Amino acid sequence: MRNISDIIEKYLKGILQDSPEGIIEIQRNDLAEQFSCVPSQINYVISTRFTLEKGYLVESKRGGGGYVRIRRIELPGPTTLHTHLHQTIGEEMGQSAAEGLIYQLVEARFLTTREAALMQAAVSREVLMVKLPYRDQIRARMMKAMLISLLC
Repeated sequence: MRNISDIIEKYLKGILQDSPEGIIEIQRNDLAEQFSCVPSQINYVISTRFTLEKGYLVESKRGGGGYVRIRRIELPGPTTLHTHLHQTIGEEMGQSAAEGLIYQLVEARFLTTREAALMQAAVSREVLMVKLPYRDQIRARMMKAMLISLLC
């Protein structure tokens, strides 16, 4: 059985995918009521599963008429992807940023889940047992090399 966070994430991604503009606006309390959970559970899902690294921009307004707006950030087309990757990755890249980019590329169907799993294993801190900042520099170089090989 899936947990409530997975169910809420799937629901939000479904309505986001159905949105022609790629934007949804929700009310935390209404969504919490719909899933019989507390509003903080909705906050948790949004803050951990809809991050910028994973390709989402989240805006929120608290208060009586408050809302949460989630916008899907589209990756550029294959022709400009090479430049985008160099700018996104830079000279150093932390593990969570690498995982977020890999997730975003899987969501956009640029990578298979198998390719993503291999990449995540290769750039994990358990494999790159080097002190910072060298670890983040090596991770960035590895990410660039793998993605250029796979996508270009």
